[in-house]
Amino acid sequence: MISTHILDTSEGRPAPGVPVELSRRAADGTWIVLGTSATNADGRCPDLPALGVDPAAGPVDVRLVFDVGAYRRARGETPFFPEVRVVFTADPETPYHVPLLLNPYGYSVYRGS
Repeated sequence: MISTHILDTSEGRPAPGVPVELSRRAADGTWIVLGTSATNADGRCPDLPALGVDPAAGPVDVRLVFDVGAYRRARGETPFFPEVRVVFTADPETPYHVPLLLNPYGYSVYRGS
């Protein structure tokens, strides 16, 4: 299971309404989009889909794409970063929480708990 949330550090609060796409890398190297969501009022995506892989296959590369440009434009700002792509390797049997800390000119991601 993959979960995420976004905090806008320039405002000191969650970032609602940010579109998020979850994908996994196929054996041939292409990306398979598993689903999309958007952050809620708490900055969380409660409905991201499962990875949909056999745990016996081992670790899989996962990608989260955050459309932070839409968030900034909704606030009347011109985004410096139109999107944030985060790629990491995940064990299908392990839950992962990957928060995004966002500000107009930078961002940080980490493996949370």
